[in-house]
Amino acid sequence: MFKASFKYLFAGFSMTICINANAQQKVLTMKDAEQIALSNYASIKAKANQLNASKAYLTESKMEYLPDLNFSAQQDYGTVNGQFGPSYGFKGMGVSSSGPVLANQNWNAGFGALYLANVNWDFFAFGRAVEKVKVQQTAVNRDETDLGQEQFQHQVRVAAAYLNVLAAQQLAKAQQDNLDRTAELQRVVVARVKNGLNPGVDSSQANAEVSNARIALTNAQQTVSDQSNQLAQYLGLPHQAFMLDSIFVKKAPNNANVQPTISPDDHPILRYFRSRIGMSDEQAKYLNTFSYPTFTLFGVYQGKGSGFGTGYALDQSAYTSGYGSGVDPTRFNYLVGVGVTWDFTGIFRVRNLVKAQKFTSEQYRDEYELVSQQLHDQASLAETRIASALKNYNEVPVEVKAASDAYIQKLTLYKNGLSNIVDLTQALYTLNRAEVDKDIVYNNVWQAVLYKAASTGDFGLFINNF
Repeated sequence: MFKASFKYLFAGFSMTICINANAQQKVLTMKDAEQIALSNYASIKAKANQLNASKAYLTESKMEYLPDLNFSAQQDYGTVNGQFGPSYGFKGMGVSSSGPVLANQNWNAGFGALYLANVNWDFFAFGRAVEKVKVQQTAVNRDETDLGQEQFQHQVRVAAAYLNVLAAQQLAKAQQDNLDRTAELQRVVVARVKNGLNPGVDSSQANAEVSNARIALTNAQQTVSDQSNQLAQYLGLPHQAFMLDSIFVKKAPNNANVQPTISPDDHPILRYFRSRIGMSDEQAKYLNTFSYPTFTLFGVYQGKGSGFGTGYALDQSAYTSGYGSGVDPTRFNYLVGVGVTWDFTGIFRVRNLVKAQKFTSEQYRDEYELVSQQLHDQASLAETRIASALKNYNEVPVEVKAASDAYIQKLTLYKNGLSNIVDLTQALYTLNRAEVDKDIVYNNVWQAVLYKAASTGDFGLFINNF
């Protein structure tokens, strides 16, 4: 899971850097880098907004249990001719005119009005509203844990990128020192060749070593640029050169074998996977409530006005086209009742929906077990990594001192004509390799502790260890 964050990018070739930092440039500490990254990284912002959306949906879900209360008012002008016969207002294409059935069509028109208040309340649906709120609450929990695990993983990514850049800078210093030594060696060799003390091939060998050191420097500068670019992306900043805290190349962690303070089950990633299971289980319960009836209370209160009088059926002149007379309500009605609706055949559809949701829960459980096993194995591997890194950390000073002594010895012998260019070049290569090993070893100890922090879910193992 964290494999990409812990690749050792520097083995097999030499690396270097050219940092032109002035005295005013501020050192970017590890903790500052973490804070900047958590504030700027777009993925974290996106998940925070997703969490806010889930909280808003939760508030809306809690309000769904409230009854529907609707108010309506309409004022119309038209005729009221009626006719016996069936009709259907297909797609709303019908007029709700109500009047006497007359022998002939007439165009008497007046105003009418309808004022309505309606309430509907699904007061009992076998816990459907409660289960919907629970589903949305688990959605909030899922998004909270998702944000937490994204923040945790990004902290690990930033720390790994920070160490990679710092390691590249230190390895660059070693390569720069190597270039300086080869240049000095070239000066000595050329002087001895000019004085006839060494064969001319020695100067060719020295020139080749200088060119090789310059090529290594150029490659390392590109590597540092690549690593700095990756760190800048994680920080949400433009590409730039960084001045980093040198503590990670000067000392080992205070306690490389520190134990996590949280239980394995509280790993941020495992908490997220558990929240998915919880949400799926609640979703299955919610879907199951659609198998049951819904009991509804309803009530209507209306007022109606019309410009047509009560004797209009016998006297078609008994109407007025006046607006005020037509829209003034003169008849009122109310209605209250209780109803029940039950989609009986829906039971069979819901049953399969619930079954599918339960299979989804089992899928999430299987994924949880897989991730849990991976993290457990990574935690075990972290212990061996730390042990190996500490062994190399204790061994590398011996290598560096021996290689340095050998180089000084070979250089002295060569200056006095007691050694050849091949032996001196081999000593130079051995010293460069030892210095590179030293920088890698320091970095590897911190990388191993970071790997343990990532696998156990306790980032404090790393960030509070210096």
